Amino acid sequence: MIKVTLKGGVVKEYEAGISVLEIAKDLGAGLYKAACAAKIGDKVVDLRTPVTEDCELAILTFDDEQGKKAFWHTASHVLAQAVKRLFPSAKFAIGPAIDGGFYYDFDVEKPFTAEDLLKIEAEMKKIVKEGIPLERFELEPADALELMKDEPFKLELIQEHAGKGEKISFFKQGDFTDLCAGPHLPDTSRIKAFKLTSSTGAYWRGDSKKAMLCRVYGTAFPKASELEAHLTAIEEAKKRDHNKIGRELEYFTTSDMIGQGLPIMLPKGARVIQQLQRFVEDEEERRGYLLTKTPLMAKSDLYKVSGHWDHYKDGMFVLGDEEKDDEVFALRPMTCPFQYQVFLNRMRSYRDLPMRLGETSTLFRNESSGEMHGLIRVRQFTISEGHLIVRPEQLEEEFRGCVELANFMLETVGLKEDASYRFSKWDPNNKDKYEGTTEQWETAQAQMRKILDHLGMEYTEEEGEAAFYGPKLDIQLKNVHGKEDTAITVQIDMMLAKKFGMEYVDTDGSKTTPYIIHRTSLGCYERTLALLIEKYAGALPMWMMPTQVEVLPIGERQHEAAKEIVAKLKAAGIRTELDDRNEKIGYKIREAQMEKTPYMIVLGDKEIENNVVAVRNRKEGDMGTMSLDAFIALAKEEIETKAIK
Repeated sequence: MIKVTLKGGVVKEYEAGISVLEIAKDLGAGLYKAACAAKIGDKVVDLRTPVTEDCELAILTFDDEQGKKAFWHTASHVLAQAVKRLFPSAKFAIGPAIDGGFYYDFDVEKPFTAEDLLKIEAEMKKIVKEGIPLERFELEPADALELMKDEPFKLELIQEHAGKGEKISFFKQGDFTDLCAGPHLPDTSRIKAFKLTSSTGAYWRGDSKKAMLCRVYGTAFPKASELEAHLTAIEEAKKRDHNKIGRELEYFTTSDMIGQGLPIMLPKGARVIQQLQRFVEDEEERRGYLLTKTPLMAKSDLYKVSGHWDHYKDGMFVLGDEEKDDEVFALRPMTCPFQYQVFLNRMRSYRDLPMRLGETSTLFRNESSGEMHGLIRVRQFTISEGHLIVRPEQLEEEFRGCVELANFMLETVGLKEDASYRFSKWDPNNKDKYEGTTEQWETAQAQMRKILDHLGMEYTEEEGEAAFYGPKLDIQLKNVHGKEDTAITVQIDMMLAKKFGMEYVDTDGSKTTPYIIHRTSLGCYERTLALLIEKYAGALPMWMMPTQVEVLPIGERQHEAAKEIVAKLKAAGIRTELDDRNEKIGYKIREAQMEKTPYMIVLGDKEIENNVVAVRNRKEGDMGTMSLDAFIALAKEEIETKAIK
């Protein structure tokens, strides 16, 4: 008999070898029906997994994040089986669970149309109704290759795993078999409600040099009501999409002649980014940062020393041909090796440290076309980048300061409540991706974990997400569609200073190599603007709005008085516009509301006669009349305190 410790510390005994699903059934019919996967200790496992020794066991349902992933992963297999039945010549790539649902990539003669998706959905309903069991089995690599001989994408994946000396796992459901590690639901009948949401193109493995596949997105839920609520939320999200609102409000545009991933900031968008940059630079100066301005490009020599040439060259814009040209340059994808030259300008003492260097940096990264979206992911962007060169004993305090600065920034712009924290580690099974030794990585990661724990932070851990030179804390934010991106990062680097010969004279006169913290304070300004547009549906906090007040004279008689008011507001530092068009006042108010202008001053004969202004707020509506001085005081307080209303 084995002892299984369940939720709440309850201990039950079972025969060794009992499956997780059988334990769930023993615990109750409700839990059995809701079970999606399980966790033995810290490891997520399939429901079919035998329990052979004493352990802690948690049954995961759709309410758990990993339970959702198993549910959506099974739904992707139902999608694939339906496609196999309807389009027998289709070739199959991958079908993972993602945030909010799943997708599957297919190689087909023609991309799926909306009508095709309806047919596939109908076939999926049949598969669900059939309640087909999912059965896991394993094969030796040679047998796996034989089984998948007609599936080129699966063969590629099997060949990658074949050298590890492990068996290859599969899941079979009726007439469909897929290469898969799981976990999965017991059978297809549990996918009660689903919807295929879109079909788009996607390169195999995100590589534009490889096959273009047809990617079908979908989502699924245990109940129809949950699906309906989710689809409604998606429609609402579309209304907030910065790609829609940002263009409608004329914050940015794009041009095919300029190229994908190269947005053009229109005057309104440029003004918002200017306000954010000034805020960041002023706050960094207050916290002891030194401002730098470094070149946008460098010779390949610089990147070869830093390691970017070996580890990141495919993501860079290279100028020149290494085989023909004496000098080859590249646009910078980061600022770190440039800012190191500031430190290296002369010999440094321990008294110079910590050296906090900050720069509003324009960077260039050769993103694949399938990854780019509006302002979220672009090829040229501006970032609040910085590097802190510190003595080892200063590392924790300075790291804490970077996190506090990042949290302050997010709090001020109103994004803090949407943030999550990820400890991004290296992948010890793929050492070629990284600089340094196993010992160096273990030291750096242990140091970061210690600091994060001292900070009392709640964070997740993710292997394979570290920078090539060190572990990092990633502050993650989701866009309106639920896709998570890194907004801000703080990284520990114990390697690059030595490669660049960076030393300082320590207290005992010896030359010592410093540590480096790579960090951003508000991250990429374009991405931040996108997230702010979506967060506030375009109605940004007043302090960052391109136009803070619009003055709306009722008729031509009020134009001169309106111009005087505009001049006084501008003199008070309030960004103000005058709408003196020959339009009805109701139309002007609606236009200002559509522009998300925080305040409107309506000016008629009565207001001029009484020496007051009639004030409207974009949210509260009519605020009545007040003196211009009173309004200026009200507006300045909201701007200066950076209030979020």
